[in-house]
Amino acid sequence: MFYHSKELQFKARVSRPDPRFARLLLEQFGGGNGELAAAMQYFVQAFACHNPYPDKYDMLMDIATEELGHLEIVGATIQMLLTGVNANLKDAAERNDVFGEEFAKDDFIHSAFAVNPQFGVLTGGGPRLTDSNGAPWQGSYVNANGDLTVDLRSNIAAESRAKIVYEYLMQFTDDPDVLATLNFLMTREVAHFQQFEAALDTIRPNFPPGVLQSDPRYSNLYSNHSIGTEARGPWNEGVSSGLGEEWQYVENPYQQVLDTDGLTALEPKGTERTVASVRSADKKLSKVRSGEIRKASSKREGLQWCDYDTSQQKSSSVRRRRPVEQQ
Repeated sequence: MFYHSKELQFKARVSRPDPRFARLLLEQFGGGNGELAAAMQYFVQAFACHNPYPDKYDMLMDIATEELGHLEIVGATIQMLLTGVNANLKDAAERNDVFGEEFAKDDFIHSAFAVNPQFGVLTGGGPRLTDSNGAPWQGSYVNANGDLTVDLRSNIAAESRAKIVYEYLMQFTDDPDVLATLNFLMTREVAHFQQFEAALDTIRPNFPPGVLQSDPRYSNLYSNHSIGTEARGPWNEGVSSGLGEEWQYVENPYQQVLDTDGLTALEPKGTERTVASVRSADKKLSKVRSGEIRKASSKREGLQWCDYDTSQQKSSSVRRRRPVEQQ
């Protein structure tokens, strides 16, 4: 179960209203790299971890819950940036200028609403679950593949994207209070990046992602598909970072395809792995991974998600009243 605290995790504040920046900040409210997308991604991923990897379940749920708190911070900041809009919209009887007499018709607030009328027309001056262009939030933003080595890498990438969005947003406001909030949120993305990276490191082996190993005939090939200057670097020469194999630079991929019957007659080079050794490793790791899950979920009847600790009596907000003695 979830508890909501009325106090924000970070003291969000703004120096002055700014509807233009409120629109930009919607990207982190209902956008593909925003806080709701992150919260839902980690929340959904956690279910597959509950039995086999309870420590990762705990971590994913903790971070997902924190992300919901960050969503509240973003929403509160957007609402503060739109201060005054809702009240003036409600003054329909007078049909006055929506933004009050203190703003001229050509004021920047008018121009902001001209390009994003949703604040006034659809939400009455509050945040809406969209990105900065008004595209609704959607479940396709969530990546959950049921394999920890894949999901954790997705999360590392998600935190990287969210971090850079906050970094870009900081270039569009000079409000010191808003910048302080963005700095906090950006920094928490860095913290989560490290936490997911550390969690991934506890899973061995974790490369390549998933269970099945890569085919040694193709895992260290670099095909030169570009015409012009050849760019060389650690991605196509030397030893590969994950498998420790020597990169094989293919100067003419088309000729290689012709010479090897569509790569089917290709032999492994620059690696000690063989097709047979890979198949053996596939079977071994498959047994380990499936065994972990089966062991944790061997029960088929009378299932329950959690156990409740009744050994300690905790104080309740609801107390029984003693019967009133009759006089």
